Amino acid sequence: MKLVYVTGCLGFIGSYVTKACLDRGWYVRGIDKVTYAADIKLLELFGGYKNFSFEKLDINNIESIFDCDYFINCAAESHVDNSIVNTDAFMHSNVDGVYHILEVIKNKSHFKMPIFIHFSSDEVYGDTKIEKYTECSRLNPSNPYSASKAAGDMLITAWSRTFNIPYVIVRPSNNYGIGQYVEKLIPKACKFLSLGRKIPLHLNGTPRRTWLHAADTAEAIITIIEHNKVNEIYNISGDYEDSNINVVNKILKVFYNDDKDHSDMLDLDYKRPGADIRYLIDDSKIRELGWKPVCEFDDEIFGIVEYHKENFIW
Repeated sequence: MKLVYVTGCLGFIGSYVTKACLDRGWYVRGIDKVTYAADIKLLELFGGYKNFSFEKLDINNIESIFDCDYFINCAAESHVDNSIVNTDAFMHSNVDGVYHILEVIKNKSHFKMPIFIHFSSDEVYGDTKIEKYTECSRLNPSNPYSASKAAGDMLITAWSRTFNIPYVIVRPSNNYGIGQYVEKLIPKACKFLSLGRKIPLHLNGTPRRTWLHAADTAEAIITIIEHNKVNEIYNISGDYEDSNINVVNKILKVFYNDDKDHSDMLDLDYKRPGADIRYLIDDSKIRELGWKPVCEFDDEIFGIVEYHKENFIW
C-alpha cells in the first residue's frame, strides 16, 4: 500500500498516472490548480474512489505535505508554442514550481522525505539526426519550454546532492491518447478538421516524433515504484516514430474514412521559432526493469480521432 501525491492530476499525463495508482489501491492526494488544460470532469471519476482526495492548489503555494511515500510531479506548462508567446508561465510552473516542491520535501527531512518523481521531457536533449540520447547525454534545450524543463531537472539533481532529497526523473517521448488538450498535434488536427480548417504544420511536416501512449507512460511510473528505484533518470519511449505529416495523414484517413488525397487540408506555411527536427531517446534502461509499451499507435489512432469527432473541445 502506497501513499502518493500527484500534482497536475487533472491534466493529461497526470490523470493517467492518478488512475493507475488508484487502480492499485494506493491512496492518492491529487493537486491541481485547474488551468485551461485541466479536465474538471475527472473529479467525478476520481471521486468514485474512496482512496482519492483532492486539493485545488498551485504547486508554488503548497505549504506542507502529509507523510507520503511518493510525490509525483506531473504539473507543468508543456506546449512549445505557448512558451514562445509567454515564457513567464513556464518559468513559474516548470522552474519556480519545482524549486518550491523541493523546498517542501526538504522540510520533511526531520521525518521521512518522500521520493520525488518528476516528469521531464525528451526535449531537454535537443534535436538529433541519428544519435539516440541516453540518460547521460548532455542537455541541449532549443526553446523556452525545454529550457525550463532542463532547469527543473538540474535543480532536482543539485538538491539531491546537497540535501539528500531522493528522486527519480523521467523523460518520456511524445505522449498521446484520449484526454489530451487540443493544443497538441493529434487533438488539434481533429479540432481543425471538425471546423473545416487547415491543419498547421511547421517545416512542411518533416519533424519526426516518437509516440508513447499515456497509459504506457503511467505503467512506466508504476514499474519504477514497484522496483523501488531512487536517484535515477529514465528515458521512456514509444515504439512508433514518424514524421508529423505522416501522422496527420493517418488522422485524415480516419477522419474522412477514405484513402483520398486531403492535402488541401494542410497549412504548410506555419513557422515555429527554434523548431526541433527530431527527438530520439534510448530507453533500454527502463526496459531492463521489464517495462515496454503495449499500445499500438495504428490501433489507438482510430478511437482517438472518433472520440474527437464526437466531442468538441474548446
